[in-house]
Order: sequence, then structure tokens, then C-alpha cells
Amino acid sequence: MSTLEAALRGGAVVILLFRVAVAARDVRRNPISRYSVFLNLSIAAYIIDSAPGFGALPLPLRMPVHLVSTGMPAAFWLAVSAIFVDEFRLRWYHVLGSLALMGFALLDMSGHPMSIDVAHTGLSVFLLLLGIWHVLSGRATDLVESRRRLRVWFAMVTALYALFIIASDWLWPGGLSAASLSLANAAGLAALIFLFAVLGTLASAEMAPIPAAVLARTAARTAARQPVTIPRDSPPVTFAAEPDAAELTALRHLLDHDKVFREPDLSIATLSQKLGIPEYRLRHLINRQLGHRNFSAFINGYRLAEAEAALGDPAQSAVPILTIALDAGFGSIGPFNRAFKAHTGVTPSEYRRARAAGATSAET
Repeated sequence: MSTLEAALRGGAVVILLFRVAVAARDVRRNPISRYSVFLNLSIAAYIIDSAPGFGALPLPLRMPVHLVSTGMPAAFWLAVSAIFVDEFRLRWYHVLGSLALMGFALLDMSGHPMSIDVAHTGLSVFLLLLGIWHVLSGRATDLVESRRRLRVWFAMVTALYALFIIASDWLWPGGLSAASLSLANAAGLAALIFLFAVLGTLASAEMAPIPAAVLARTAARTAARQPVTIPRDSPPVTFAAEPDAAELTALRHLLDHDKVFREPDLSIATLSQKLGIPEYRLRHLINRQLGHRNFSAFINGYRLAEAEAALGDPAQSAVPILTIALDAGFGSIGPFNRAFKAHTGVTPSEYRRARAAGATSAET
């Protein structure tokens, strides 16, 4: 390995380990930091694992690095899910995917049939594609502008490079660890890591949720038609312009009076046309002034509130739950049931029965 390649790989590892140290301070409270640590460590392990000559080291030294390196597709899947999916929760299948990759890594270090390599590659590609899907599928409803811009670059550049790494193991003897490609691989990795370190630092402030106390004060002053001021002791919150009371009033009129949320196909584009403002302005209004990070979740909040009121209304006890869901703006019963249970902790039927039992006991 040349001096230049060693410097590139060493510099990339130092940047990654620095980002791990920064994120580690917040791993208990912030899931993004938690999974970013996993991703950065796995990339650092890959940089070391793919270095020329590393495979000649004794197995006990190589095994921990190789295990962490092989988990990179699962780490990518988890990290982008935590970053780009607001309601992300760790599930059993996330753990299973990570353990399966590590199991393949152990088999890689011993004699095994070709079918194991095929299964390993297939699982890695599948997890990477799942990560890309998580990144791109929510872009249309994402209200955090910096996160919307980051989605395409993060997904396409990172995932395509990872897929290229996987493909190289099948296309060239020795893969990107071969002497002819190792230096180019090191340079590409160093450039990508530096680029995303800068982009992540620039976007982190805007991607962070606005403090609840600031949002409460903003909403109260806006409703009272008073100018909004941020106390000096509050964390910095960036607003593109002074809160536009007229836009907020028009938005609330459309939702509270006209009840446009009942339209099943309501989108940011449709709502911005109704308000007569650009889409970016509407996203900013809902995100930075009302504190919502996802348009679908914002609209579903109104739909669920209306459904709750209908399910708790004795006069509508004979109305089918499907009818209530469709009237509230849901396109079908499945998404409504899932959203309602996630919101209330019970199914619509259980909620209706509980409210009916409570009304009966109150009368007696």
C-alpha cells in the first residue's frame, strides 16, 4: 500500500471516528446519533478491511473488523431509516438483518460453498435497496427542506457506491482491494466521507426539531396576532421570514372550516394551490411555524381527530367505521386502522366501545 493510499484511508478513518465520538455523546436520547455511530463504524471498518495486505493478518485480528465491516448494508438501512423516517422504531427484523450479515461474515472467513456468497450478496443488496426506498419514498411529504435536499444525494451517491463495492467483488479478482483499484477506491471513499461530513454538519441544525416551548410561544402569539419574538435563552431557531399571520389564518381556515383534509388525495401541491402560495413556502409554514416534519402526519392529525369525535358520538354509533374513515379523508380502512391504533393505542372498535361504556356509566 502506497503512502498516499495510507494517508487517504487513515484520514477517512479519522473523520469517521471523530463523527462517532461526536454522535456518541447523544446516543441515549437521539436514535439518529445511535445508528449514525453504527454506520460510521462499519464504514471505517470497511476502509481498514479492504486495505491491501489486511487479509494477511492473523484471523483473530481481522475477525472483529471484518464482522463490523460486513454489517455496513444493515447499518445504512438503519441509519437512513432513523434520519428520514420520523416514526422509525427499531424492530426485530432490523436486528435479524444485522445478525444475518454477521453470520455470513463468519462463513466468509472459512471454507463455504458458492451459494453462501450468493445469499450474502443478495441480502446486502436487498438491505441497501430498502434503505434507498426509505430515503426516496418520503421525499414528497417531507417538510424539512434541508432533509428533502439531502435525500437524493445521500441515497443515490452512498447506495450506488456501496452497490459498486459489492459488484466489484464479482467483476474483478480481489475486488476493490486489488492493487489496480485500491488507490482509486481509497480516494473515492475519502472524498465521499468528507463531503457527507460537511453536508451533515450544515444540515444538522435545520433538521433538528424545533423546541416545543418555542413552538408553543410562536403558536400563541400568532393566534393573538402579536409579533413573534424568540427569548435570548432559547436555542437558535431559523425562520426564513417573519411569521405570516395571513397565511397561517388562511391555512387554518381551510383545515378547520373548509375541512380540506377530508380529500383523500390532498397533497402539498394541492393545498399550496388552494392557498395561492408556492410549495416551499407552505412546507416552511407547516414545519417552522407549526412544528410538523411530515405533511401526511400533519393532515392525518386532523383526520384522526375527526374520526375520534365521530366514534365517540352516540348519535353516530350505527355508522360503520369504514364510512367514518372515508369521511375523514382516509382512502381505505387499512391505513386508517394502523394510524388510529398508533395514535390512540387501541383499535377504532375498541375506542368506540370504551367511549360508549363510559357514556353509559356517566348516565347511571
